Amino acid sequence: MINLTETIVQTVVNKRPKQSHKGTFGKILIVAGDKNLGGAAIMNAQAAVYAGAGLVTVATDSVNKTAIHSRLPEAMVIDYHSDFTKLLESVDVVLIGSGLGESIDVLKKVLNKTKDEQVVILDGSALTLMASYQLPLPAGQIVLTPHQMEWQRFGEVPIADQDKEDNNWEALVSMNPEPILVLKSDQTQVYLENEVYQLTVGGPYQATGGMGDTLAGIIATFAGQFHPLGQAVLAAVYTHSAIAAELAKTNYVTLPTAIAKQLPQYMKKMAEQEPHL
Repeated sequence: MINLTETIVQTVVNKRPKQSHKGTFGKILIVAGDKNLGGAAIMNAQAAVYAGAGLVTVATDSVNKTAIHSRLPEAMVIDYHSDFTKLLESVDVVLIGSGLGESIDVLKKVLNKTKDEQVVILDGSALTLMASYQLPLPAGQIVLTPHQMEWQRFGEVPIADQDKEDNNWEALVSMNPEPILVLKSDQTQVYLENEVYQLTVGGPYQATGGMGDTLAGIIATFAGQFHPLGQAVLAAVYTHSAIAAELAKTNYVTLPTAIAKQLPQYMKKMAEQEPHL
């Protein structure tokens, strides 16, 4: 097991090149938020925008459009019941599942259209629905972001057995394509390329609704602008909890939206530091 430290962020997050444009930093499509869980889509998108995505589009239930526009004018918003095939085919990263509820038709529509070269992040309800309907993994470079109960459903690894790395690997290698796993808990781990990475920051001050939605948004945007994918995922996971730990010095709880707002400052600081190897 390898401990995740600040070095991963210093290595991955670099100064932006002078000759760049919005497309340089990733086109992100977020498919999230049914009529009852629009906040998940907002937190996905807020994290994506504040982490530096070039373009963010949110496909969500139409009842959420006004709220997202008012909270986050930087993001574009479309009704996920409409035909957004052309948009889906044009993006670099697809994040689907946060607050999606029982929207199985939306999920199937997206999973049937992803491409091998796209990064596809499966979060929240996407994992639960895929387990319930026994849907295969879609085309793409896959990142799974379950909490322990979602991993029990999707990976069929009981929570009591998830502390044994071999059990989680056995579930992963049976999947095609083999995904990156971000297994969220009070001791979050990332399973990547035959290695397990242990998060070394964070705490109970993060135990609040929406924390995973913000993390998923950061992962999506890091995947869109930093390479290789595995390193970008590791840096995103560390960044999320490192900001939370800093906020916890003066706050009893760290709100997901507060973490998102600190992303530009934290990333600026990391980009200007040399990695501590």
